[in-house]
Amino acid sequence: MSWQLGAFAILALGLAAGFVWYERSRPDARIVALVATLAAFAALGRIAFAALPNVKPTTDIVLISGYALGPAPGFVVGAVAGLTSNFFFGQGPWTPWQMAAWGVSGLIGAGLGAVTGRRLGRGPLAAVCTAVGFGFTAFQDLGDWVTYSDHSLAQLGVYVGKGLVFDAIHAGGCLMFALAFGPALARSVARFAERLQVSWRAPGQIVAPLVALGLIGWALLPAAGVARAAGDPAGYLLAAQNPDGGYGPAPGQPSSQLYSGWAALGLEADGHSPQTVVRDGHSLLGYIGSGAAAASDPGSLERTILVAAAAGADPTRFGGRNLVAALQADVGRDGSVSEQTNLTSFAVLALRAAGIAPPANMLSWLAHQQDADGGFNFATAGAASDVDDTGAALEALADDPAAAAVRQRAVGFLERQQNADGGFPASAGSASNAQSTAWAVQGLLAAGVSGGPVTRALSYLRSLIAPDGHVRYSRGEDQTPVWVTAEAAMALAEKPLPLAPPRPAGQLAAPPPRRHAAARRRRPSPHRARPHARRLAVRFVPSALSQRLAGELGVLDALALAPVGMG
Repeated sequence: MSWQLGAFAILALGLAAGFVWYERSRPDARIVALVATLAAFAALGRIAFAALPNVKPTTDIVLISGYALGPAPGFVVGAVAGLTSNFFFGQGPWTPWQMAAWGVSGLIGAGLGAVTGRRLGRGPLAAVCTAVGFGFTAFQDLGDWVTYSDHSLAQLGVYVGKGLVFDAIHAGGCLMFALAFGPALARSVARFAERLQVSWRAPGQIVAPLVALGLIGWALLPAAGVARAAGDPAGYLLAAQNPDGGYGPAPGQPSSQLYSGWAALGLEADGHSPQTVVRDGHSLLGYIGSGAAAASDPGSLERTILVAAAAGADPTRFGGRNLVAALQADVGRDGSVSEQTNLTSFAVLALRAAGIAPPANMLSWLAHQQDADGGFNFATAGAASDVDDTGAALEALADDPAAAAVRQRAVGFLERQQNADGGFPASAGSASNAQSTAWAVQGLLAAGVSGGPVTRALSYLRSLIAPDGHVRYSRGEDQTPVWVTAEAAMALAEKPLPLAPPRPAGQLAAPPPRRHAAARRRRPSPHRARPHARRLAVRFVPSALSQRLAGELGVLDALALAPVGMG
């Protein structure tokens, strides 16, 4: 947390200065509305261009606001724009870094205005906007390094290096927007401000505002040590739902039972029941149930049972069909399903989710498919082991007391496959990817492993979260975002399969809808105590000053958003 204090200090001092400007100058209400409108304009500009990664007019709007109005209003425009736009993109440990960086952009604009007498031409103004745009994204790279790495210089180089392309794209967008509207916006804001005789006074006593703003900042990060990376995978999945209630491989693509099933499991791990995930009157669970009758292959049956059981539905009467009986019919005399490790592992998990103890010969058959290196492969023993199937087998064998030695060897195999970036590859020696890493995390957690390899793997997964919340497949590849995000969501929630169903009535209430990783609980195992970190829930009681700040910010937002129909 100490690494976060730099962003908090910049943010708190800047907002406190803005607060003092407001308290001591008591500017005309129209100027307050202008500052609020510019902040809303900057936030809405970011939202409007969400489909174009890193191409946003926000940095230009903030810089020009400071250029025309001065340092305190410029900082407030930037900080408020970062905060309010993240109600759309998702709040988290990245928020204070964005607020601070945009606030400083407003200060740079104010300094530029003071030095040049606000007589800068289109080209020079665009050049400054370009440089500040690049600096803004570079500052975010620093924030990611502070929040999600081991703080080594090597890791800093990695974060900065992998962000250079995105930084350049943002700088190019700033150049384009500044050339298009920079001078016109600067003249308009300056003329309006001059007519109202705006002045800014140096801050005096800022202790009380600083304390209040510090509390607000800490409220944004109640669990920064385990916070999610930029964006929210669950939020992305909720937004990607199709009007028929189902999901495709990517938003807007036709729904299928495959992607809908995995999306349901990812959301269930995050606490969202597919019964309540609804679009245009169609629920996710309803969509999956409508396809239950057509599920014929064991994989579809297993996935649907896992979804139904986690939602609290009865898989023996789901979608007008007894899915459990259909799956049991696929189990061979030797206990396997189609002589495949993969299908047998998920059959064990599905039966356990349905409250049925897997047959002893099924567990025995699965344990005997372990390869010589300790891993498992898709088919039977003797082929090349892979991370995904080893993770699934570990989940399936987690409750088998006779498989302790098998689990230990499988854990050793996974730990040997972990790459230097913390992720796991699909096969030995290849690059890390999100789905293999997710299955490795699931298997390690099911086997009772915590700390070291799990922590590094989760950090790798968080590093793949895009601004809109979806999880990229790897550092250099982005594919089937719904599927990848759903599988990663289960690992990020630290909940191995099978997922626990909702608590019956009379038990403790589930956590509130807005969940943090620190509030999640795992399903207990009847055969072992799975180690996990002690979690703390933090509740803030607002002071009178913080309530006043929040109320005045609410008025500013209402003034700003009313003209565009969002108030």
